[in-house]
Amino acid sequence: MKKVFALIILIQFSNIAIGQEKKDFSLSFNHMALSVKDVDVSAKFYTDVLNLKIIPLDPKYKTVRWISLGDGKELHLLSDLKDVIKTNKAVHLALSTTDFDAFVQRLTEMKIKYSDFPGNLNKINVRPDGIKQVFFQDPDGYWIEVNSIKK
Repeated sequence: MKKVFALIILIQFSNIAIGQEKKDFSLSFNHMALSVKDVDVSAKFYTDVLNLKIIPLDPKYKTVRWISLGDGKELHLLSDLKDVIKTNKAVHLALSTTDFDAFVQRLTEMKIKYSDFPGNLNKINVRPDGIKQVFFQDPDGYWIEVNSIKK
């Protein structure tokens, strides 16, 4: 009986014995912040092109715009910093749409250049899983991917 009791105690405290800590928290995505040259120009791009909605802020925040990505997720645009913005396509904001073809048509109508991932102009990328993607840049050069939803 003593051996069983000792085994139960050992199992109970095994995470301490093997050096692993119990994780008592979890994380979820909240927002992404982008440093932009002009918050009004960038906000107009994200609302007009991507059909996103501005989250109202106190007007005293002249260099900040918050934009809803839906489901409680946000995009924060900040023009406080004057650092040079360096971008590459591997670092991008990715959004999904229920009507990919209509979205690509919208880009075409708005004369916004898009490409597949390798950079072929006005070409759609198709991933191995069948998801379609296009890539384009916002006014500050940040890359955006819009993809189809798997059916």
